[in-house]
Amino acid sequence: MQRRVVSFGSFLAGVFLMSAIAHSSSHEFYKGKVIRLIVGFSAGGGFDTIARIISRHIGKHIPGNPAVIVENKTGAGSLIAANHVYKVARPDGLTIGNFAGGLIMNQVFGNPGIEFDARKFIYIGVPLKSPSVCAFTRASGITSIEKWMAAKEPVKLGGLSPGNTLDDIPKILRATIGVPLQVVSGYKGTSMVRLAAESGEVAGACWDWVGVKAGWRKSLDSGNVVVVLQIAPEPLPDLPTVPLAISFAKTGETRTLIRVGIHDQEQILRLYVLPPGTPRERVDTLREAFSETMKDPEFAAEMKKSELPVDPLPGNEVERIVQGFFKLEPGLVGKLKDILK
Repeated sequence: MQRRVVSFGSFLAGVFLMSAIAHSSSHEFYKGKVIRLIVGFSAGGGFDTIARIISRHIGKHIPGNPAVIVENKTGAGSLIAANHVYKVARPDGLTIGNFAGGLIMNQVFGNPGIEFDARKFIYIGVPLKSPSVCAFTRASGITSIEKWMAAKEPVKLGGLSPGNTLDDIPKILRATIGVPLQVVSGYKGTSMVRLAAESGEVAGACWDWVGVKAGWRKSLDSGNVVVVLQIAPEPLPDLPTVPLAISFAKTGETRTLIRVGIHDQEQILRLYVLPPGTPRERVDTLREAFSETMKDPEFAAEMKKSELPVDPLPGNEVERIVQGFFKLEPGLVGKLKDILK
């Protein structure tokens, strides 16, 4: 028994020693360094807003307190950023990628343009889950789901590129609940979509409620922008009377398509990743720093000031969800691919 106690004590001492060595090593590595946080969307949108708040706080939770700067690498609904982080960025712990989780299904579908393997990214986490809504300008005349359903011509919605939320959600809604719409794709980010809606190029768009609130707060408050549909499993607290998309689904298949094609992906919309091959020690350091940032009162206060919730998923849980997409039943994958092509 005495030998066992001594052995266990030695084991604990070894664990503490290795932890201390790792902390010291990370401190020496990150001291005086700059971490680039590559955001796949333009400045001013929801992704960019949250990334900049994170960049102002995460550095103090990393040993050595490196500077963290945001770099916007736009195009193809954040696909350019995702490909860059996978193929070009050095796996040294000094580059963090932030792109749309919906791109992962593009790989599952075998679509062109994907130059990454989502199963090999190293996931740091997600700062908040992102249920989506469809919002329209009052000037468009689409101020309720009833008016949308009754539209005699397809209603134009702003999009970014195939595989992105703004493109994919409307296509799934058209196929499952029959709303008349046309996706106008090619905008560089949600800020550009908002400008297009305000100028009358499009009527509105469907994307995450957090992003809509962050970019369209004044228009929502004034009533110039109206949320007519929410695509969440349950009503959002601040939208209790706005109808749920899934309530209009008539069959089990259409409900499953909404759940898999929208609900499951919304959990990991705002991915924060590291390039494959990043040293384990730096992965652990950055995952812990991300987790501590999510609990940081100053971070929470700044998010609240921007009317953004903090509802994180840790990296290991994100990885589990991502791996699950690659295990979907082939028939369901084929159906979704047909809808989204």
